[in-house]
Amino acid sequence: MEYRQQQPVSDSKVKIQPRLIIHGGAGNIRRSNFPADKYAAYRSSLLSIVSKTRDYMNPPTQSYPSEKHAGHPSALEIATHAVAQLEDNPLFNSGHGAVFTRDGINELEASVMVSRGFKKRGVGVMGLRRVRNPILLARKMLEHGEQDLAPAGSVPSSSTSLLGGLGGDGDLDVPSAQGHTQLHGQTAEQLARMYGLEMVEPSYFFTQQRWDEHVRALEREEKGLSSGTWHAEEYLPQGTCGAVALDADGVICAATSTGGMTNKLTGRIGDTPVVGAGFWAEEWDGQLEKLVLTTEPGVSFVGPLKGLLADCFPTPWMYSPANQHVPSSSTRSMGFSGTGNGDSFLRVNAVRTVAAIARYAPAPGSKALAKVAGQGGELQKSAGDRWGRTGEGEGGIIGIECVLERDEDGGVVGVKSEVLMEYNCGGMYRAWIDDDGRAVMSIWSNGSADEL
Repeated sequence: MEYRQQQPVSDSKVKIQPRLIIHGGAGNIRRSNFPADKYAAYRSSLLSIVSKTRDYMNPPTQSYPSEKHAGHPSALEIATHAVAQLEDNPLFNSGHGAVFTRDGINELEASVMVSRGFKKRGVGVMGLRRVRNPILLARKMLEHGEQDLAPAGSVPSSSTSLLGGLGGDGDLDVPSAQGHTQLHGQTAEQLARMYGLEMVEPSYFFTQQRWDEHVRALEREEKGLSSGTWHAEEYLPQGTCGAVALDADGVICAATSTGGMTNKLTGRIGDTPVVGAGFWAEEWDGQLEKLVLTTEPGVSFVGPLKGLLADCFPTPWMYSPANQHVPSSSTRSMGFSGTGNGDSFLRVNAVRTVAAIARYAPAPGSKALAKVAGQGGELQKSAGDRWGRTGEGEGGIIGIECVLERDEDGGVVGVKSEVLMEYNCGGMYRAWIDDDGRAVMSIWSNGSADEL
């Protein structure tokens, strides 16, 4: 089969509408023990963050400084912009709202991954105690990967080390992130200082609410009433914060940040910084697949395709290519961010499993997501007979799926995208921008605003 170079979206008349969905954790979040004032606080924060990020990703004029993105920020910029706000909000288990380990320490984790555009694709950082916004460290590590992965001698020797290293007492030998995908503790924090990121004292991450949760849970455990990490009647954060964004170039980014599980062991590493377990993004080319997406919004046609097909078929995947104007191939992309019991996500490599089902079955992203994060899915099955008794298997996943239709010359003639969400537990804090550009928030309704 003759290979044809795919044309970039920027060369096409088809325009991709940027999309966004965020989450602030999932678990034993029940209506029955959720006061109205608490709901109002979460609703206000989630809608504010998603609305501010919507305005950021859709600037009023085509004056965004990056020419590469034709007036729009990149998916990486959008997703990390949202997560940094979640990290700064004490309601959410990341950054300033992070939970404590059994020893009363905050240890943070973060990750980013893109469907294309960066050599490293995805990175994770963990064991952080002094980086104000861990998500920005993950982003910098991904961006600097373009230089870090360059063959020896292909970049000037003066630029192979960030600032030549810090050289202070007790510093490690960290000239760069090199080719590494994951970094931990002192090494990661030294790199953050070299990148010029804001560093804080560990006390910055203290919040009274998280400290009280930490103490109460350990007291209950000592009395034999429950474990220190989960309780049947109280939501103890064990999840994450995250965002998934689609940009105007068709790139998807998943960004995730967390303080981990309440009363985890100091040094424990969860799914958030582990590629495939807590986050994933990819794209692939192939023959046009039928019924890739499940809903109508987001479809656009141009040229001959508009008149020929738009009025005749309910979706662009319910026909066979007939001539040079009809799509003959597709570029399919997706990205996901998970939240919940990280140990369960690790055991089933949850987020990569969703993408693998979607790609190789193949199946719509929504159906693949349900097989992992839905009721009776792989996450729930991983808990066995402990389901509902230990917090194992609980969680949710958000995502975005996008399909570009291409003609025989590789040109883009249609695009369809969809925000995705699924959870198997009491609730999941979420907000997203719908097809009409409106901000929507939900804890308990899947795909729509809560009915109060």
